[in-house]
Order: sequence, then structure tokens, then C-alpha cells
Amino acid sequence: MTRKRRFGIMPLPMKVCPSCGLKYPDENDRCFVDKVVLEPLPDERIGTLLKGRYQIEAPLGEGGMAIVYRARNTLVERPVAVKVMNANLKSDAALKERFRREAKNAAAIAHPNIIEIYDYGETDDGVPFLVMEILDGEPLDKLIERGPLPPGRVAELGVQIARGLARAHDFDVLHRDLKPENIFVCRGPDGSLSHPKILDFGIARSMHDTRLTSAGQIFGTPQYMAPERVTSIDAGAESDLYALGVILFEMVTGRLPFESKDIPGFFIKHMQEAPPRPSALVPTIPRRLEDLILALLEKDPQKRPVDAHAVTKELVALVPQGASAALPPPPAPAAARPAAVAPTLPPTTLERWAGRTALFEQMLQRAYPGGDAPPSIVQALAEIRTILGRIHELRSEGLREQRKLESMEQNARDGRTRLGHAVHVLAEDLSNARASARGASTEIEPYLTADTAAYDAYEKAHETFLGMGGGEVLFEPSQAAAAAARELGEALDRWFLAKSAAQKAQNWVESKQRDVTDLEFQVTALRAQLERLETSYEVDRASAEETLAQSGEEVGRLEARMTELGGVFVEPLRSRRDLGDLFARLQQEGTPAAGIQRPS
Repeated sequence: MTRKRRFGIMPLPMKVCPSCGLKYPDENDRCFVDKVVLEPLPDERIGTLLKGRYQIEAPLGEGGMAIVYRARNTLVERPVAVKVMNANLKSDAALKERFRREAKNAAAIAHPNIIEIYDYGETDDGVPFLVMEILDGEPLDKLIERGPLPPGRVAELGVQIARGLARAHDFDVLHRDLKPENIFVCRGPDGSLSHPKILDFGIARSMHDTRLTSAGQIFGTPQYMAPERVTSIDAGAESDLYALGVILFEMVTGRLPFESKDIPGFFIKHMQEAPPRPSALVPTIPRRLEDLILALLEKDPQKRPVDAHAVTKELVALVPQGASAALPPPPAPAAARPAAVAPTLPPTTLERWAGRTALFEQMLQRAYPGGDAPPSIVQALAEIRTILGRIHELRSEGLREQRKLESMEQNARDGRTRLGHAVHVLAEDLSNARASARGASTEIEPYLTADTAAYDAYEKAHETFLGMGGGEVLFEPSQAAAAAARELGEALDRWFLAKSAAQKAQNWVESKQRDVTDLEFQVTALRAQLERLETSYEVDRASAEETLAQSGEEVGRLEARMTELGGVFVEPLRSRRDLGDLFARLQQEGTPAAGIQRPS
């Protein structure tokens, strides 16, 4: 079965040998290596090659929108996860855009608490896919299912989630569907579940992107949706903070703050009902953690913490002694790291076929010592040798091109990390400036109130003075007029003092706001640098990827041809008893190399 190729998936093999893993077109029945009956592939994408280098090996999980596979980069032998959108959804332009956006957003953010996206593209039949780091651990919702987490553990995991969220917000990316299912807790070096990563930026929105949602559409999960998300698609970063508050509430209590039998019920409760105090369910919760959760669950976005950096600061203070709350050290520059690429070709197809070819030559010499072998098998062996030489050339060229691509990818990652660190430093200052500006706005309220009260007193004294003929020449002095005049003067003095104090306080607030504006400008400038970095990287990557894809597809065609030629060569010789030991060795040579997973 063949199909027109463009820049993605190879022709789909439809059967597989359960013994050696060789793949065959649908019309084949038995493997030429060991004569085992071929079996239909349980998933037609298993064994296929994406972009000339990502070999899909086995499914890892499936959702309503996509399937995630274990795969490997065949040129550098790096295990990866490949997320392939459900083929039935490929005609939905908005969903395809979500896939593209997930790749772009997550790749650009580059943070230890956000899943790393290596690559993305489309299969030849137009189905989007992402290539991601492969994770070992459990989703956060599975941890919560086992019961409430200790407050210290909640703080330890929560501070890392907040840091990942802060990095996304620093680069103006809103997640919009933060929930335990989208947070994966990875195993640390000691095997413990200790390192959360935020996943699924598929409905994330950058302020610089064209809006996906149309008027009246709501994307997200109702149980974690901020009140403003129900009424507006323009909700800001505060809505992610609300979702984080729901998650922290659920982690510490083992239940949601609001429960309903239907979606509208969740919306109503998020908008109208006050959440229960976590201490009513978990009396041992620290007061500071409870106050933080309730602040995150405020109905008014302006009453929540100023940003995710402020949340991080609070959670750091709650991490138990002895537990780590420090950021991982920044990665070393690319030049200081060991090369990510394999120094030699992977011991898979090329070496196994070289071994088979050597056995074919022995079979030919033993079966036809006089050199009178049938032309068909002689020609088949000669073509196999030629193909092996060509595959070696293509793999060597592909490996060189992959090294270039890996170098470009690493340079891009290093650039993202540098810019991310610079933005982080500024964003922490910005968070402090926002908190200071918000505090200043609160602190000047008494001054503004005093100014208003002093003016009201002056106005009242002025009216009293006018009522006694003030403003006109008096023909007779009076104590009442003198008192009214003195009261007016004193009221005017008090108003002058209050007005001066209020003006100074207002100037102070405006200076705080200028600090915020200045830092926001600097952060925006760094975001623009990241945009330029990503654009340059995309341009440089395009030609290398096209070369790799073309090379990989040719290798795939040649490997399929070798499988066909192997059958042509072996079939006339299989009945020869004097070749039994060589056929036994052929079957042994056909066994997949160690570490290569057979299709299941």
C-alpha cells in the first residue's frame, strides 16, 4: 500500500512479523526470515517514520483529541513522545491551529516545569503531530485520587507549578485550561514523584496571536474555570491563578471547592458562591496556605495575588525545611555539554541487513559452488548490496544534517534559556513593583479621604460665612461674623494641608506605576527578542528538515525494497537441508537489537 508522500509519514506497513519485527505490505503472509505468519499491525502508525527520523514504536496513551506514542529519533537514538491528533479531527482548522499553538507556545517558554517540545509538523495525510520529551511519572490527578496531600507536599509541588505558570505569563502566554490532568509529576533522581511539569498548551493564548475562540465560545474545564472566564474570552492571567487556587484546594482537601451535577451549576457556583475554608475540611492546614488559596479563589480578579511570582514567593515560605524549593541550575552552554548525537549509526536496520547479506553470500557460495546460481537470486543479492551502500550514504548524510539541526535546536534552546532567565529576573522585579503599586494605591486612601473631608468642611464653612454677609462690607462688627471668618480660614488651612498631603501621596503612587510601566516595557522588549529568535530558527531549520525528510523517505523505500528482495533470494533456497545452519543463523540475526521495542 503506497500513498503520495510530501514531508511526513512513510508508506504505511500493514503487517508485522511478531518474531523479528520486520514490516510488510498487506499482501505478504509470512516473514522471509523465519517463515512466521505475519500479523496485522494493531495501530497503523506503529513502525512509521515522521519527518524522516521519528520512528513510532508503541502507544503510551489516548485522549479524545490525540494519541501519544513512544518513539525514537532514529538518527540520534533519542527516545521521544509523539502526540498525533486524531485523524477524524484533521478537517477542523481550529483544532489544527491548537496543535500548532501548543508546539509554538511550549517550545518558546523553555522552563523546567513546562514540558519541552522538540518538533512539530503534519503527516502526509494532513494530521498534525508534536514531538515532545518523554516523561516518567504520574499525572497530578492520579496523586489526588489517592487522597489529600500533606500541606508541605502541596507547597513543594505547588511552588514548581507556580513557577512554570509564571514563566508562561512572563512570555504573555495564558494556559486557559490548567487542571491536575494537565500537570505531570515526574520522578526525581531518587525515584520519588517530585518534579511537576505543565502540559497541554493547546488552548493557550498569546496576546500576540490571532484569537481562536469566537464570540460566545468557552474553552476550558468548568471545575477550574474562573468567574471572568465564563463571561469573557478576554480574561487575563488572573484566570490561570484562579485555576491554580482550585488545584491547591483540591490537593490539600482531596475535593473540589465547588461540586455540581452539570456544567451550568459549576459556572453559577464559581460566579456566586464563596468557597469553603480549607481548614473546615483539613484543620491542620497552615493559616498562610489557607489565606493564599482563598486569595487565589477571589471572585474579583484584582483581589487575587498580583501575579504568579507573588504566589511563588508565598509558597516558597511554606515549603518544609529540608525540601528543595530552589530553581534547577541553568543548563550549561551547548559547547560545554556532551554531544547529543550518536557517534555511530544506530545498530538497527543497517547492521542487521549487513549481517543478513553476509549470510546470503554464504548461502549462495555453499548452494552453488560452481557459480551457476539462478540469475534471479544473483541479481537480488547484487541489488541488496547496492541498496546497503546507498542506505549507508543516506544515513551518513542524514546524520551530518541531523548534527546541524541538533546544533540549531540547542542554540535555540540556549537562547530561550538566556532570555527566559533575563525575563525571570525582570519579572520578579515587576511582580514586586506591582505589589508595591497595589499597596500604595491602598495606602493613599486615607489621604484622599482626608482631602475630600477637608474640602467638604471648607465648603460648609464658606457657606456659613456667606450666610452672615461674608464677601460684603459689614456696617457693624459681630462676634458671629468674626467666628465664621476664623472658621473659614482654618478650614481653608486644613484643606490646604490635606490637599498637599494627598497630592504627595498621589505622586508617590504615580511613581510606583511608572516603575511598573518601565519594567513592563523591558519585559516586552525581551519578548520581542524571543520572537526574532524563534523566527530565525524556523527559517534555518526548514531546509535541514526537508533534506532529512527526503533522505529518510528514500531510506524507507529502500528498506522496503530490501525486504522484498530478501524474500526473492531466500525462497528458492529454503528447502536446501545443507543450508539449515545458515537459516538458523539468519533467524537469529533477524532478532531485533537490544532495546528496540517490538510492536505489540
